[in-house]
Amino acid sequence: MLSLPVLLSSCDQDTQDRRLPRIPGPDFKADAQNGRVLFSANCAKCHGENLRGTNNGPPFLNKAYRPGHHGDMAFHLAVSTGVKQHHWKFGDMPAVAGLSGEDVANIIAYVRFEQQKAGIK
Repeated sequence: MLSLPVLLSSCDQDTQDRRLPRIPGPDFKADAQNGRVLFSANCAKCHGENLRGTNNGPPFLNKAYRPGHHGDMAFHLAVSTGVKQHHWKFGDMPAVAGLSGEDVANIIAYVRFEQQKAGIK
């Protein structure tokens, strides 16, 4: 008889892995400039080229997304698993395919840089 862990390990591992955020290692140095480019290509359609939101998604230059309320892990999880609507009425955010943990860390660095410039701490 197979034990539960053995049965669970037979699940589609690739599908399971895509749901987990991929966090860069401790030696990774995020690059806000690279993050700006990645944000423009992957996030701006909904969150606005200037991070001020659109009719499809909320602004990141808002206190709701300050580090003390939505930490960096919240961004990693949003990209990897999606997010249920909770602060705004734009509907659920789907997961974003094709971004590595390093990509997301660079995007976060860009968002945090712009938040600091806007006085959001």
